[in-house]
This record gives sequence, structure tokens and C-alpha cells, in this order.
Amino acid sequence: MEAYSTVRTGTYPERLAAAAGLTLALVLLRLPFRHTVHATRLATQAGRRPLDPARAEALVGAVRHTARWWPGRVACMETSLGTVLAAALLGRRLTWCIGARFSPPPVEYHAWAELPDHGPVAEYTVAGWHYLTGMTIPGRRARIHQPPQAVVAYECPTPRRSEQ
Repeated sequence: MEAYSTVRTGTYPERLAAAAGLTLALVLLRLPFRHTVHATRLATQAGRRPLDPARAEALVGAVRHTARWWPGRVACMETSLGTVLAAALLGRRLTWCIGARFSPPPVEYHAWAELPDHGPVAEYTVAGWHYLTGMTIPGRRARIHQPPQAVVAYECPTPRRSEQ
């Protein structure tokens, strides 16, 4: 699906939730990021029921369709957060993920909405999914994913002048 969808998807309540979710996302992303994370965590706790994949894709499409009316920037961060907030307004549960792709060489940062058991929602790539998740905000608490610890080579201590 393209970044700015021209196809109206979802039911009327889903489209209203998409407009409200995108508006909330645009406001929250103007605040310091810790406030955005806290508000998103509270909103995702409201979502009790899981969302089926077809409805989740329709909700992402509705948020992207709503984004056409915003005169400013609406990219992956705004769209994914708007989708998660719209799902919370409908009483449904999605996970907000932020991550990066390191290879091939230009590092690319990305944010997406994810279903707990099905993976990224409405994120189609021909080559597959090559993003590493840096942070997820599920219904309970934010998890920051730590990269594996690097192996540090042991260095021999240098002798002091008094020992020479």
C-alpha cells in the first residue's frame, strides 16, 4: 500500500477513529518523546481485544487516507502511532514499534504498527522484512531492545614506570 492511500477503507467508526488517532499522534509527537511513550502506553492498555489482520490493514489504510488532508509531514512515525491510537479508541490492541535497518548500507529508521502474533501490519516489501526492532510499546510496558553485547578483547595491562 502506498504512503498516502487514495482508497477509502474501513467502516465509518474506523475512519472516525483514524482521524482522531492521527490528530492525537500529531499532537503527541510535538511533545517530548517520553511523554509520547507514556501516553501511548496508557492508550494501548485500553485495547483489550485483539484486532484481526484484515481490520488492522483497513485501519492503517484509513489513517493513510486521512493523512492526505494534513498539510504537513505525515510519515511512518505519524502513521504508525495514529494507527495504534485509532485501534485503542476502538478498544482494540496493536503494538507500536520503532526500529532501523542497517544493511544494505544507508541506515534507515522506521516505525510501524504490529499485531502481537502476526508481525507488521500493511508493511509490504518484496525482499522481506529487514528491520531490527529498537523499541516496542505493547499494552503493558515499553521494552527497549538491547543489542547483543560486543565481545571485548582482553588487553594486557601496561607496566608502570616503577615496575620497569
